Amino acid sequence: MADLHSMTSGLVVTAFWEAKPSEVEAVSGIIREFLPQAQREPGVQAFQIHQSLTEPEKFFFYEVFRDEAAFAAHQQTDHFKTLIVGQAVPKLAKRERTQHRFV
Repeated sequence: MADLHSMTSGLVVTAFWEAKPSEVEAVSGIIREFLPQAQREPGVQAFQIHQSLTEPEKFFFYEVFRDEAAFAAHQQTDHFKTLIVGQAVPKLAKRERTQHRFV
């Protein structure tokens, strides 16, 4: 993965998740399994997931993809379909995603 300070291009995706209160530990475990697989994808320049210190049910994703095609490919991986769509999303109370570009 690239050094964040040297990146000037790519598609930036941010996501905010809020797990259902009874599902925080399960979502955390799914994320720990998913993250290293996502970080190894060829079109990924940066991929980090953070959990709030004060509100542990809240997660923040910061992702940088080479381009829109790399982001589309990410969403077609087995680990995304199985872990995120199949397992994590049903355990969420809220999920928001936005796309950005470098300035």
